[in-house]
Parts: sequence; structure tokens; C-alpha cells
Amino acid sequence: MKPLAGQRVIDLTQNVAGPYCTQVLADLGADVIKIERPGAGDDTRHWAPNIGAAMSPTYATFNRGKRSLAIDLDHPDGQALLAELLRPDDVFVHSLKPGSAEQRGLGYEALAEGRPGLIYCAISAYGTSGPRAAFPGYDPLIQAYAGIMSVNGHEGLPPARVGVSMVDIGTALWSALGIAAAVSQRKDSGRGCRIDTSLLETGVAWMTNPIANYSASGRLPRRMGSATAMLMPYEVFQCADGHVFIGCGNDRLFRKLLQGLERDELASDARFATNAERVKHRDLVHDTLEAATGRLKVAQIIERLEAQGVPVSPVHDLSQVMQDTQIQAVDMARPLAWDGGPAKPLDAIGTPIRFDGTREFAGHLSARVGADSHALLRAAGVDEQRISQLAHSGAVQI
Repeated sequence: MKPLAGQRVIDLTQNVAGPYCTQVLADLGADVIKIERPGAGDDTRHWAPNIGAAMSPTYATFNRGKRSLAIDLDHPDGQALLAELLRPDDVFVHSLKPGSAEQRGLGYEALAEGRPGLIYCAISAYGTSGPRAAFPGYDPLIQAYAGIMSVNGHEGLPPARVGVSMVDIGTALWSALGIAAAVSQRKDSGRGCRIDTSLLETGVAWMTNPIANYSASGRLPRRMGSATAMLMPYEVFQCADGHVFIGCGNDRLFRKLLQGLERDELASDARFATNAERVKHRDLVHDTLEAATGRLKVAQIIERLEAQGVPVSPVHDLSQVMQDTQIQAVDMARPLAWDGGPAKPLDAIGTPIRFDGTREFAGHLSARVGADSHALLRAAGVDEQRISQLAHSGAVQI
């Protein structure tokens, strides 16, 4: 049995953070019912590139394992219907702006009345208090606001966004962790709770180490590309046919690196002897090592340094990632196909957790907005006449 089997989740999220949270829950066995706007559905259905009717890779990769129930939450009948469908032990997740759920009668206090076991998770951009609580926010905005961009990129060039949605994904994982903890606690107490997470809090949490270093030294961190301020070498080096990342966490590994690059004589140079000196003479160390790596191909460097036990990695592009034997061996990617989808199934990436050696992976995808509305409403005891009335009024889409 999957860890969250039997747990139902009502999902009012869209874009990335909330949907990835609820997809993780679906992978772990929860029955996730995604509430979408009639007609348009989740905004990400229309993000480029289009791969089907109201379908994009972003939507597909963050919403598998869910059923689509299309309810207009701006319609009074839609609001009443959703509250009616909510069970006492459901998990309810939304990413509406603070105050928006309450305006629709879907705030925690309203829904928890008579439902003591309800677990309610609200995901926001800037948190639930403070002068920016009501502001909208996206991953890159928070990377800028929380200081992540200030330490990312290269010195002398503009601040750069981290190229993956690290704030969204991080917020999704904190939310899923909070929900899983609340489900576990409820087994003993019988009571649910309200969980609040935000993109801003996640962004600040990612900055834990730079903030600690700034607090201790009073010096703002530099943008250092692939390097880190505490160690040298711990960065990318040019090779004859690509790039490698070399990481030496101590002086012993550095001496092994010199052996692998056939530059043992540098070990007696005081500027290279200790990490503190290498950090002080960072540019000299980098240029000296890159003069050696630049004459060798990536495969040669990998072979030499791995033989010495030095941490090293090629810098893969995505075609290399998907063909790599180690990545294939951990079985993260699964083909995801659906009616009306592309002829070639989409590579969907699983949740990076195994239970008893098995990775849980929910493969179902509602390709059409409201594809599951009729079945879900009938299962909830709504009769055909009322379903027809709701559809006619625009409160739901069938």
C-alpha cells in the first residue's frame, strides 16, 4: 500500500509550486482532485510549447495522477458545491492570494467548522502577514527579492536567475512535508491543522549559508559563477571538448588532484598548499589548473581524477542527462502518454523517494479541463438533474 493511500486531497492550486506539492502527494498514493476554472483551466495549460488541446509540458509534468473537476469558484453555486463536497478528513490545498479564499467562503475557519480533521494548506507568495502579503509573486521575483540572484551569476555581469524553478519546487516540498506530518499527527490526535508556506520563506531558507557567512563577516557575498567562497578548487574548469566540475573539500583531495593532472610539484608551493592559501590566490589557482584541464578531453579528466578519488563531474546538457546510464539506473523518468497527446510520450520525472526499493509514480493525466467532473459529482451523490443545472449555470464544466 502506498503511504498516503486512502487520503483525499482537494487541490485549488495552479502554476508550479502548489501543483508539484499535490503531485508528490499523488505519487505517494493520495487521491488528488484538481479544481480548475471552467474553460481555461490551470494557467500552465497554455504555457509554450503547446503539445495538445489546452496542454503544455509544464502542465503535464506537474499534474499527473490527478483528476480534473471544473468548478467556477467565483460563482456562488460553485463555492457552495465545493464546500459541500469537502469531507471531514480531506486535505485542502490552495495557492490563492491571502484573503481570496476567505472572500469565497473557503477560508480555514469556515471550512474547519464541523471538520476537526481537516488539514488546510495555504501557499502564498510573500506570506500571510506584512506589507507585501497581498502581492502576487513568481519564482524569479522571489529569487530577486530573497537575495538569490545577488549571489548567482558572474562577477561584473548582471545578477542571474537560477535556471530551474528552485523556489517553486522548494515551496512544494515544504508544503508536502507539512501535509505528511499533519496526516501523521492526526492519526493520534484526530485533529487537523492549518499549514502556511510561501515562496518568500523558501527563498530565504535557500540563503541560509550566505546569510550566516554575511552575519559572521559583515561582507556581502560576491557572484562567483560556479565557484564557492569557502573552498578552492570547487568550480567548473574548461576542457578541450567541454567542461568539468572539480570539487576538493580538503587538502588531501587537492594533492590527489595534482597527481591526476600530473602537476605534483605545485604541492610544495605555499600558495597551493592549503585551502586558505588557495582561496586567497583563487585566480592563480584557477588559471594554473585550467591550463592543465584545457589540454585534456572531458573523458580523460574524468578517468584520471576518479582513479585518484577526486570528486569530479562532466557538465551535462539535457540530452546527455537523459542518455546517462547512472541516471537511467535510478529509474527517475517514465513515459507519460494520454489521449490526444503527442505521438512520442513525454518524459515525466518521478518523485525522488523509494519505499522498500519501489518508487511510487502516479501516471494518470486529465488531458481535458473537467474531464472527471461528472464521475466525481456522481460519486459524491449529486444527482443528474442537479449536475445538469450546475453545468447550465456555468458553475461547473462537464
